Amino acid sequence: MPAIPHAVPHNLLEDILAILTGTLLVSLGVAMFKQAGLFTGGTAGLAFLIHYISGINFGIVFFAINLPFYWFAWQRMGWQFTLKTFCSVALVSAFSSLHPQMIHLSDITPFYVAIIGGSLMGVGFIVLFRHQASLGGINILTLYLQDKHGIRAGKLQMGMDIGIVLASYFIVSPIAMIASVLGAIVLNLAIMLNHRPGRYLAV
Repeated sequence: MPAIPHAVPHNLLEDILAILTGTLLVSLGVAMFKQAGLFTGGTAGLAFLIHYISGINFGIVFFAINLPFYWFAWQRMGWQFTLKTFCSVALVSAFSSLHPQMIHLSDITPFYVAIIGGSLMGVGFIVLFRHQASLGGINILTLYLQDKHGIRAGKLQMGMDIGIVLASYFIVSPIAMIASVLGAIVLNLAIMLNHRPGRYLAV
């Protein structure tokens, strides 16, 4: 039986391109959710909640709400993961404000956005995870628990995300809330199927 080759670490250029690709996909999904009036989970969901209540720019809220989590990431996941995560959060914050200036979607169906936008964000998260980056907050916690204790990141994050989305009950319409739950399920199914212990080693 031939020997299994060792994984070749990603180089700096590969990491940069992956972080740009991942954050573009996630931020496009976020922009679609925002235009359709939907919620998502994680710190992005909390940022949406604050944005809808206060009117403060989503990108600013998303960047600020992740700041407390960097200390935990530095202590538990290392400085490289923390730096990549900081850059990823900053890029999603910037791109999510840029997309509406470049593209405008009208008369979009919430359930269509939930599926397409959720898929875009799920794929974007996978790209970031495989290059040892995240989008802060709950991402950091779920990745840490998967790496250290084998708890599936997708399952844990799905439960947390659905809880955050359900908290939007008093802010969005019932249709938007149901579509938001669907979006959270689609996003986390992508993570569950493609990022699990033993299936892929991110180096």
